Amino acid sequence: MTGTFFGIGVGPGDPELVTLKAVRLIQQADVLAYLVGESGQSQAKQIAVLALEGRVAKHQDIIIPMPMSTRREAANQAYDQGAQAIREALSQGLNVAFLCEGDPLFFGSFTYLMERLNGECQIQVVPGISSIHAAAAELQHPLTVLKESFCVVSGRHTKEQLIDALRNHGSIVIMKAGRARPTILKALELTGRMEDAKYVEYVGRDNQFVENDVRLLQNEQGPYFSLFIVSRKERGTR
Repeated sequence: MTGTFFGIGVGPGDPELVTLKAVRLIQQADVLAYLVGESGQSQAKQIAVLALEGRVAKHQDIIIPMPMSTRREAANQAYDQGAQAIREALSQGLNVAFLCEGDPLFFGSFTYLMERLNGECQIQVVPGISSIHAAAAELQHPLTVLKESFCVVSGRHTKEQLIDALRNHGSIVIMKAGRARPTILKALELTGRMEDAKYVEYVGRDNQFVENDVRLLQNEQGPYFSLFIVSRKERGTR
């Protein structure tokens, strides 16, 4: 008998934004799985701290060390090893819950494990609140209204791709801004959209930072967990 593999979205950082369904499944799971960084800490597990209260662990967690490298070979190897450990637990009839920051299927690390295990077991996904929606709520800033087009891009896109998105869409979110922050700021400047942009990093966490005037940002790399929300200053009201 094969266990079920759960992808549990735990949201962007605030432990109180974890859904009731996620809490229930985390507490009921036989095994928890999660990524850890080079520090040995798991951001997802830290976010799920309230859901973990009172949970009695009957089996050892599956810890997946993830190197902070732009080389996909290293990441793929980590996912291969993690998937194998999860596969072995599932083969024993154990239910495994993978804790994923934000939403599992929106830039989520769960996606890479699901691809490796798809067809081998039952898989269930519990959506989580994304950093986009948490940032919009923090800024009290609508993501899109009326007939506006809405575009999500990544800091991993080229400057030309960013410029194209900024010119052709009224509302844009630029995810994973970290290393690309100087490129993003330049693209905003070249498209005349500096005044349309707001910036948030570590949304929902103790070290959250918000900048409503991106011209004040340092023209240097920022943290991985950061994003820009860009929308037209003048928006229709009808």
